[in-house]
Formats: sequence, structure tokens, C-alpha cells
Amino acid sequence: MIIVGVGVGPKMLTQEAIEVISAAPVVYGSERAIELARDHINCEAHPIKSFKNLHLLPADAVVLSTGDPMFSGLGKFAGDHDRVVTGVSSIQASCARFHVEMSNLAMITAHGRDPAPAREALIRELSLGKNVFLLPADSFGPAEVAGVLKEMGIDARICIYEDIGYPHERAVVGTVDEPPLNRSDVYCLMVVM
Repeated sequence: MIIVGVGVGPKMLTQEAIEVISAAPVVYGSERAIELARDHINCEAHPIKSFKNLHLLPADAVVLSTGDPMFSGLGKFAGDHDRVVTGVSSIQASCARFHVEMSNLAMITAHGRDPAPAREALIRELSLGKNVFLLPADSFGPAEVAGVLKEMGIDARICIYEDIGYPHERAVVGTVDEPPLNRSDVYCLMVVM
């Protein structure tokens, strides 16, 4: 199987991803991932809802993963003989948008998970003086992050970037006292000290 990152939004496919998708005998992925790659798919594309049986797919099947497969993506399902093709991630897009250097950046995901470990990781990374990139959860977003920052006595910018790459994308910067509010469920958050 070949797991291909299709980027975080439209027009964010790498040349390698385009080549692999164009040559694929069969493609699988979420409806959103298929839509992002549609212009390059030359075979049958099958939407799938559960990715737990990916190991049953043929060796030459291409599986599309939004963003980059190795950050909260499908790369975790890759076996020793599978190939992973990188994609433009929300991390890269956010760092570029907010002018944040990646060398002092901690990456945390609460997306689709219990947010308690993400909260603990946020406290740990902030204590180390790092900027933080966070894929939030419904119950752990800008207001909760602002609460953690207040508890720790840290004054920082809170940035949200939503619907990246789409015509209606939105980037907003707030403070601990006035955290930005997301309008979309497809967003990421950065804490910049």
C-alpha cells in the first residue's frame, strides 16, 4: 500500500503525490481527501469510513491522507513494506502564515482523542519555553488553551487557522484574555510566546 498525503487544503499536493496518484490502479480515502486529489485520479476512487483494515488492501493500492500522513494521519497504519509520501501539513501552513520558526515548536494532537493527555503535553511544552502547534478537540480549543496559559501565568499569542487553502480560509490572532473564536471545525491552533 502507498499512503499519500494530499495536503491540508486545495492546491497543496506535492509533485511526488501527484505522480503517485495519477499512476494508481485504485485509490481509497475519505471523501475530503478524494476531493482534494480528484483532478489527478485516473482510476476508481473508493471512499472509506474506517481505516482499521487498510492492511487488507492490495500492495499497489493508494490510500489518501489529508495533510501529512505522519502527523495525526494514516501513516501510523503503514507496515514495513508500505510506502509513505509526505504532504503539506497544517503545521507547515500555520508556521508560514504566522511567521513561526519550526525549530522551537512542539506538536500536539487532541483531534479525535481524549484531550487530557494533550492538556498535560501543552503544560509540559510551555514549561520548556516552546511554541506549540495543536490540533484541537471539541472540548479542548482556544478557550481551554487560554485557561491553561492563565493558570501558568504565560502571556502569549493564540493563533487559529481554519479551512486552510480554501477560499474562505481564516487566520486570527488573539490573546490569553481575548482568545480567538473558531468558526469552523477544521482548524488548528498555535501558541506563540
